[in-house]
Amino acid sequence: MPDLLIELFSEEIPARMQKRASEDLQKLVTNGLVEAGLTYASAAAFATPRRLALTVEGVLANSPTTREERKGPRADAPEKAIEGFLRGAGLTRDQVEERETPKGPVLFAVIEKPGRPAGEIIAEVLEQTVRNFPWPKSMRWGTGGLKWVRPLHSILCILSDEAGSEIVPLDIDGIASGDSTKGHRFMAPAPFSVTTFEDYTTKLKRAHVVLDAAERADAIWHEATNMAFASGLEVVEDVGLLAEVAGLVEWPVVLMGKIGDDFLDLPPEVLQTSMKEHQKFFSVKNPKTGRIERFITVANRETADNGATILAGNEKVLSARLADAKFFWENDLRVAKSDMSVWTQALENVTFHNKLGSQADRISRIAELARDLAPAVGADPDMAEEAARLAKADLSSEMVYEFPELQGLMGRYYIGETEKNVAVAAAAQEHYSPLGPSDDVPTAPVSVAVALADKLDTLAGFWAIDEKPTGSKDPFALRRAALGVIRLITDNDISARLDQYIDSELLKYELTQLRKNGSEQDLFTLESTLNEISKHGVFGSAFRAVVNHIKTSGDHSFEPDVQEGSVLKSVADGIEQKSIDLLSFFHDRLKVFLRDQGIRHDIIDACIAMEGNDDLTLLVKRARALNETLATDDGKNLIQGFKRANNILTQAEEADGVEYSFGADVKFADTDEERALFAALDQAEAKISPAMKDQDFTTAMSAMAALRLPIDAFFEAAQINTNNQTLRRNRLNLLSRIRTLCLSVADLTKIDG
Repeated sequence: MPDLLIELFSEEIPARMQKRASEDLQKLVTNGLVEAGLTYASAAAFATPRRLALTVEGVLANSPTTREERKGPRADAPEKAIEGFLRGAGLTRDQVEERETPKGPVLFAVIEKPGRPAGEIIAEVLEQTVRNFPWPKSMRWGTGGLKWVRPLHSILCILSDEAGSEIVPLDIDGIASGDSTKGHRFMAPAPFSVTTFEDYTTKLKRAHVVLDAAERADAIWHEATNMAFASGLEVVEDVGLLAEVAGLVEWPVVLMGKIGDDFLDLPPEVLQTSMKEHQKFFSVKNPKTGRIERFITVANRETADNGATILAGNEKVLSARLADAKFFWENDLRVAKSDMSVWTQALENVTFHNKLGSQADRISRIAELARDLAPAVGADPDMAEEAARLAKADLSSEMVYEFPELQGLMGRYYIGETEKNVAVAAAAQEHYSPLGPSDDVPTAPVSVAVALADKLDTLAGFWAIDEKPTGSKDPFALRRAALGVIRLITDNDISARLDQYIDSELLKYELTQLRKNGSEQDLFTLESTLNEISKHGVFGSAFRAVVNHIKTSGDHSFEPDVQEGSVLKSVADGIEQKSIDLLSFFHDRLKVFLRDQGIRHDIIDACIAMEGNDDLTLLVKRARALNETLATDDGKNLIQGFKRANNILTQAEEADGVEYSFGADVKFADTDEERALFAALDQAEAKISPAMKDQDFTTAMSAMAALRLPIDAFFEAAQINTNNQTLRRNRLNLLSRIRTLCLSVADLTKIDG
């Protein structure tokens, strides 16, 4: 079976598009071949700055002949129905068969499609691929209508086997296929012919082109690390930059240059970012000092002077870039040391969101929330508030304006140059974390307080204006913010009731709107509610307490209007609904978070249904303990026993119209197994009650699982719905006790199975 080789040779393809383009080429061509009946053994795609290549091994020489039988209408059907069937089959009336069936004579069409040569199919598939290639951006050139990422110069398309190779003939807008290509633009520009993929790669390498991007990347990294090691230095690893640089060159030549002494005292991250963003240079650091002292650049050609001229030019351009960075650094330091409030005041003119105010407004909210959160995370409230007010000050700095990716990090440097506490400086950088599921979680109390405040303010704010994620759309990264809150709380073992902070933030947003045109009485009521939330835990209780106090204390000349349709009623209902909705969003994110740890959704639901489900640390501990319990035989069988007890009890309560929860009495026990169950429940309750108060879910779950054998034995020995009504009531009350005790640990009705 022949092998196929395709190369699409063009002007430079942007590095960021090459990997996806090679994958698309392989997918489009191989899918097209298979759909046309040409199967193959294997395929591989490659990309360089000037070419996309595809090799397909073991292609069928011809597509197989196919035979398709189609059933049509009855032979005596209306003429139009028969004509439509013939038209669809591409046959005439005398070419179809008439067969007897239980429903009478029916027309059948037998369509035979002869196989086609591979070359013919490949030409059609490749033309279709080129004309409809999914480039993110493409262009036209000359007078033709063909679109490609950059002008397409030639198409190499050959089939080869033991007998030799042949060109697959095709022509796309005047570009005819052939068996030749070109090597390196400067070092080997002459065209040459190839016969097989092995011949192709060998001649390309001879012409100073390394076809495989992974091979180019490996060569760059190997040579760069060897050069640095020889000078007692280390290359700063950057996988993304390595992949990009490998897409910029066809023949990588690694060179190491020096950074001017004037710039060596710049923060290493500034040097690294400037060199990466502007010059695509790798940073080379001194492992003893951590300073960036040199750079690695990758040229696309060999030169007679071994790259000396290239290095000199790069060093000159780099000096100009770093001079700008040094200017920004020195200017920013002067501002930081004199008065950082200049930066925070400038944020008053920076809009965070048109419905949520400026960055300065947001910083004020975060600072207040950080102070409120501080006791829960073990931070000093004053320090947490100060850190929050300075954490985003660097957004106004010249360095962050030039390099936005350095936000937070530069804040840490700038605050560190003042006399502020190191924890305040650290919070500037760490409060953005965690940015993803694999990002490190801050552990310093001040950083945790500010990070939580930042993310909770974002979530509450967008919930307040009804800008929630929908489907796959999440333009404000609210799912990531919720996951960040979950990881901050659970990783640091923080016990905090989220409802309290969510309700406070939602109320603050409502107050901001009401202060523009609300009545003094409504404002007073809601501001008093804000002060009461910390005492009552949630908005609803605090609001009702404030309204009742105003009405009954006699200290006020008005009564709050909480009638249907009033402002207060509308605000109260809105906050409670948004709070419930936002907490549900946290629970959904928590399910995803715990599912990745092997905890089933029904186990999480069983824990969410319990009181205190806004304490995420408590919720996670309960879910993990329940998951471990249900992984045991006792746990699995206990679920069956609980569900049996619950089902019998529920049916009896519905049938009798009463609730069996008045306490079973052991003196009415009729069997040893029944008496043993009473004793087991007493023992379990003695362990479960204190364990639940201490939030020792593992002990509570273990005690619950120990009920498995007594419950099974009871069901084996005792008949619940006996004719003796005294025994029946007592046993139903005993089942009620089983249900109550198990439900005090988790809502086992939510468990599947």
